[in-house]
Amino acid sequence: MWQHLSQSLRVFQPVFRYLLVGKKCKVSPVARRSFFRCDTVQLKWNRGSTGLLAVAQADVDKTNQSYYGESKLNYLTTNGSHEGLVPLRKEGPIHDVQWSCSGSEFAVVYGFMPASATLFDKKCHPLLELGSGPYNTVRWNPKGKFLCLAGFGNLPGDMAFWDYVDKKNIGTTKAEWSVTSEWSPDGCYFMTATTAPRLQVDNGIKIFHHNGSLYFKKMFDKLYEAQWKPESPDRFGEIAELIKSVDSLKVTETKSQGQGAVSKKTAPPQKPAAYRPPHAKAAAAVQAEV
Repeated sequence: MWQHLSQSLRVFQPVFRYLLVGKKCKVSPVARRSFFRCDTVQLKWNRGSTGLLAVAQADVDKTNQSYYGESKLNYLTTNGSHEGLVPLRKEGPIHDVQWSCSGSEFAVVYGFMPASATLFDKKCHPLLELGSGPYNTVRWNPKGKFLCLAGFGNLPGDMAFWDYVDKKNIGTTKAEWSVTSEWSPDGCYFMTATTAPRLQVDNGIKIFHHNGSLYFKKMFDKLYEAQWKPESPDRFGEIAELIKSVDSLKVTETKSQGQGAVSKKTAPPQKPAAYRPPHAKAAAAVQAEV
């Protein structure tokens, strides 16, 4: 018995040492936040691990305003510049929140339907209002230039594509019954998929350009999963550079008449002469001499 006890103490010895070292170093948290009326929490770090978004959710909304419970969006930074709630201008559930690839801004879809969408910087200041609509999903492209607002699940599938750099809406479309959605690694295409077992009918994929125009569609009797082939976004150039290179390949059109171009008149094609037998040709020659 004592032998087993001594072996157990040897196993837990490294743990005790770790706790003692931590106590001697007096480790203190860089940020702290308490959640009330919370059942689950979603933690989303930005690139560089300088900011943390925490979505605190409760299964039951005690105010009876939402069937989906109550949710709050908290933002904490490692430098202590912000510890508190994200200032949202509309009450209601937090449908989705996503960091951009740079980690300097994040997008939030929130509020009772029609939901609102807002972009914030890493200091939690509003940057851009994306309007409102039947949305519950936001997806940044891997390059951080475009993002897609969508309403999937029990919503009709409306999608709005935004150019974050130019701060404008570049296209809208629909992708009904979509279960999953994902940007391509190069950031040029957006794919939605209707898969089983979530839905047993109308299974298929749709691929859209970054402006929302449909590029490809294929239906399946049964589709269980659809994903892009994993690639590093750093392998691909910027979309703006790709557009410039494509524009440079345009064939120059010839100038029309009246813009300095010299037009050459071509003679109409001559009709082939009728066949004449040899004796007829000789008679014609004699007649010409007479």
